[in-house]
Amino acid sequence: MSTVVFVLGVLVVQLAFITSYIGAFHNPVPHDIAVEVVGSSPVAGEVSAHLNALPGKPLATSALGTEAAAVAELRQNRTAAVFLPSLAGTGDVLLVASAGGAAQASAVEGIFQQAEAASHRGLGVRDLVPFQSGDGRGLSAFYLVVGWLIGGYLLAALFGLVHGRPRTWRRAAFRLLAAVPYALLSGLGGAIIIGPVLGAVHGHFVAVAGVGALLVLSAAATAVGLQALMGTAGIGAILIIFVVLGNPSAGGPYQASLLPTFWRVIGGALRNGAGVTTIRQITYFGAYGIAKPLIVICIWIVAGTVLTLAVTAVHPQRDVT
Repeated sequence: MSTVVFVLGVLVVQLAFITSYIGAFHNPVPHDIAVEVVGSSPVAGEVSAHLNALPGKPLATSALGTEAAAVAELRQNRTAAVFLPSLAGTGDVLLVASAGGAAQASAVEGIFQQAEAASHRGLGVRDLVPFQSGDGRGLSAFYLVVGWLIGGYLLAALFGLVHGRPRTWRRAAFRLLAAVPYALLSGLGGAIIIGPVLGAVHGHFVAVAGVGALLVLSAAATAVGLQALMGTAGIGAILIIFVVLGNPSAGGPYQASLLPTFWRVIGGALRNGAGVTTIRQITYFGAYGIAKPLIVICIWIVAGTVLTLAVTAVHPQRDVT
């Protein structure tokens, strides 16, 4: 009977994986992509109102009086694009930051090209924050984060295979402490590979390594905690929460503004999306706004640690390992 239950559990995870990835990626549609319109109050306001009224509400535009202020927001990834309408009626300019997400930048460009063609106006596009030469379509941060998180899960799974479920406070604390040097080495290794070895992303070595260590530790701590609470089923829970749901909503191939509502809502609360956002902001946008995603990652570390110690302290069992 236990074998049947185990096989059915695997089947559920497999079908959930298929549903989540296809559900998130099969039909990307832009939703409320932030765009700043630059110009005097009457002109910029009218243009902004027209763009906000586009069918399906793909854009969420607002007016700014100066190009400098709008460009500053773009360089910090606080907006996806800046639109500079020409008072002469031709030669409009769209400024984008493709490093914030290639799919999102392409979607914004497509929307404006269609709008300009309908109005018989010309559009020039300039990318103010492009990808680094080795970072094809900006996916390096996504795959780096996925690799780090998988490493944390595998460490916890290895502890479970070798020693079984953590049954005492002492054994649980040992696993959590053992994850710390592993996380530091993983963060360092990932930063070396993405930078000096492969040349995908240059600069910010220490910061990238530090974020990696936090991500690995958050994955390991949560996985150990769920193992303590649920036993073998804890691995399935980890896969569903952070692989089945976390990866599609992380903003890798498609950014949050292009995902269906469910994945758009959960992405920021999971460490996958928090990790991708933090790495991108560090490497391309001057580390602006990384406090929030870092807090999300740290909350997962604390939650996993508290869960692990609480379960083993409240329900201790004989330590047979």
